[in-house]
Amino acid sequence: MASGAGGGEASTWQPQEDGLREICGLLEQQMAPTSDDKSMIWQRLQHYSQFPDFNNYLAFILARAEGKSVEVRQAAGLLLKNNLRTALKTMPPSNQQYIKSELLPCMGAADRQIRSTAGTIISTFVQIGGVGGWPELLHALVKCLDSNDVSHMEGAMDALSKICEDAPQVLDSDIPGLSERPINAFLPRFLQLFQSPHTTLRKLSLGSVNQYIMLMPTVLYLSMDKYLQGLFVLANDPSPEVRKLVCAAFVQLIEVRSAVLEPHLRNVIEYMLLVNKDTDEEVALEACEFWSAYCEAELPPENLREFLPRLIPILLSNMAYADDDESLLEAEEDGSLPDRDQDLKPRFHSSRFHGSEDVEDDDDDIVNVWNLRKCSAAALDFLSNVFGDEILPTLMPIVQAKLSSTGDEAWKDREAAVLALGAIGEGCINGLYPHLSEIVAFLIPLLDDKFPLIRSISCWTLSRFSKYIVQGISHKEGHDQFDKILMGLLRRILDDNKRVQEAACSAFATLEEEAAEELGPRLDIILQHLMCAFGKYQRRNLRIVYDAIGTLADAVGGELNQPKYLEILMPPLIAKWQQLSNSDKDLFPLLECFTSIAQALGTGFSQFAQPVFQRCINIIQTQQLAKVDPVSAGAQYDKEFIVCSLDLLSGLAEGLGPGLESLVSQSSLRDLLLQCCMDDAYDVRQSAFALLGDLARVCPVHLHSRLPEFLDVAAKQLNTAKLKDTVSVANNACWAIGELAIKVHKEMSPVVLMVVSCLVPILQRPEGLNKSLIENSAITLGRLAWVCPELVSPHMEHFMQPWCIALSMIRDDIEKEDAFRGLCAMVRTNPSGALNSLVFMCKAIASWHEIRSEDLHNEVCQILHGYKQMLKNGAWEQCMSALEPPVKDRLLKYQVQ
Repeated sequence: MASGAGGGEASTWQPQEDGLREICGLLEQQMAPTSDDKSMIWQRLQHYSQFPDFNNYLAFILARAEGKSVEVRQAAGLLLKNNLRTALKTMPPSNQQYIKSELLPCMGAADRQIRSTAGTIISTFVQIGGVGGWPELLHALVKCLDSNDVSHMEGAMDALSKICEDAPQVLDSDIPGLSERPINAFLPRFLQLFQSPHTTLRKLSLGSVNQYIMLMPTVLYLSMDKYLQGLFVLANDPSPEVRKLVCAAFVQLIEVRSAVLEPHLRNVIEYMLLVNKDTDEEVALEACEFWSAYCEAELPPENLREFLPRLIPILLSNMAYADDDESLLEAEEDGSLPDRDQDLKPRFHSSRFHGSEDVEDDDDDIVNVWNLRKCSAAALDFLSNVFGDEILPTLMPIVQAKLSSTGDEAWKDREAAVLALGAIGEGCINGLYPHLSEIVAFLIPLLDDKFPLIRSISCWTLSRFSKYIVQGISHKEGHDQFDKILMGLLRRILDDNKRVQEAACSAFATLEEEAAEELGPRLDIILQHLMCAFGKYQRRNLRIVYDAIGTLADAVGGELNQPKYLEILMPPLIAKWQQLSNSDKDLFPLLECFTSIAQALGTGFSQFAQPVFQRCINIIQTQQLAKVDPVSAGAQYDKEFIVCSLDLLSGLAEGLGPGLESLVSQSSLRDLLLQCCMDDAYDVRQSAFALLGDLARVCPVHLHSRLPEFLDVAAKQLNTAKLKDTVSVANNACWAIGELAIKVHKEMSPVVLMVVSCLVPILQRPEGLNKSLIENSAITLGRLAWVCPELVSPHMEHFMQPWCIALSMIRDDIEKEDAFRGLCAMVRTNPSGALNSLVFMCKAIASWHEIRSEDLHNEVCQILHGYKQMLKNGAWEQCMSALEPPVKDRLLKYQVQ
């Protein structure tokens, strides 16, 4: 077969009949529905791909195999496209030239599928190699667009639309040998095609221009009026696909180029109101995105205000379930039916993080399919946050009318009204608050409605008011209402409907977070319901029960540590723990749940600790072996097992404290942990350094023998060009170094200066780094200075200013005390090192509300007095005059002025 390549010019290449017949045969076999052995066919195709001219054959079949079915020709083209991604860089130029020369005529092929496949391959060529090396392509595209032959125009537009989608910047770049950027030639032609009588050409040309809104090449900026005129013409296009693209254009423009829409804004809003009711749901959905985009762009609310009385009823109308919404089918499903594997959504464990930044949970509706209903609810949520109570006079009469509609056929309207109340729960709370007890009193009976989707949405809407419901507990009426909601949600947790179970558990977890210690007196009944659900649920919702139990443990803390509660809680969890194998992914949420319980119970968890600890060690060992030898390990590698196990060990360290020491001493944890600290997966390293810091706190003696290695690998996390990509790993490594420092003291000496040299750049250039990393860097630097002042203080003038700025941002706590002990130790060792930064140091000291440690307070006083005596001839007064009055006032408590 290879002999056909011949090494000559592209135009002389000819396929050999045998090779052609065999490849076509394989492609036909591969597509046959009865074909049993797809892998054998695939292997033979792979075998052919070793030949240098195999891709020439595929191009020939696509372009010239007239006797073959369109499906076979298309299959050849798609295989060619996939091969290009790996083979193009090494493909001989003559073969590249041959393939390109065969593709260009395909753009005008009579069959649309052939044209489309050619367009896909052309776009792939352009993505990989640009257009500079293929001048004939640009010439051919322009020629096709100007030809007035519909097939050629469509073929060219198909290729261009794919290039504009996949690599728009290629056409908006300077190309050697061309007098102007390609987009300058194409964009006027695209705009011209807006007027084409052919739907496909209108759709492809509009879609192509829309791809440039973000990049905004000069030619589009200068043609903006013509583009907007074109959009208004296409706004009433008979094709829903075109109308959808018009809406998408307005949404993108309002997001990134709102100024160009300002003169036309009233017309655009009028149009969006109209198409928000379009009979085609995809058009209506695209139009509905406009309202959220407008609010997010923080544009003047007054431009939208007068339209609210017309917009809000449309949104409410679109919030009712569509007849074909898949949730309607799911809601019919029996809760006792086992889940299929495809029902189990992927779950993501977030690695342990030591710092001040909490990541907010997204409490989006439960099933993540975006549709008009959810988009409308999101728009209402945005509008309520922008306009607040102003929307209530329009909204509430409609909501009340829908809520009072009776009869089974009106259930979707009632459900949409409950969704609307939840959507405005944050933005309109001031106006709703005086009526909240009435609203809640209305919602509570809906928890028992006959329609499951009304029961589930009532759970969600009540959870949106959790914060305010908990605030009302102090008076009797609020207290009674809280109990009714709690019991109502617990009843729904035991609902027979899976969708309701899921909504109730999620709502209950939200309520738990707000209620915290208020749950203490009700723990008995809560645990009984949760453990009953634990026995009843199928696999998918079981994960949510684990989450609710974990959230409960976080909320009530040590209150859980009573035999009567542990007797309800632990036996079912331990039975499940014993039932699951070390390679069962259902173990993840259980490991997370145990982490929260271990932290809540503290030393009360010690009776369960040994088997839990040992299993975590076994899982980590198995996974580390599976990484190199899955057969011996008897498991496929999955790093999430390691991450969850490390985090549970951290939970044990936090809960048991020094009580963990006996377990660590008899295990291989130290060596396993060092391996995890060097893992190539950043989330494994993130959790490993969190555990390193936790072990440093409770049993540092067991880290001693490998301390230099731990410190070396931790310091490396701070000294990386990709710091912003792995900031959470650096954050935990930095924290762990500080925890080790205050335990091992002078043993830090060999690495102190290397670590300091990594921390200083973080403090000097904090832009774009997260708050926690900067705080941890400042604290760790202080801890190193405290244990080794003689090593750190000679360098202090290089970092005092940024360090003091960072220290002044940290809240009062024990870690801040440690950092200031380091500050005092350095100043005592090298007083002149801080002279140039004295103003910054005074501001850092003034950032304390109160230094609780008496000896540290006294040390700070001595240092300030020392500088006051040291600075003669008005220098101290000059320093003080540079401070703002509030800072000076706060320094008074250190008896200096």
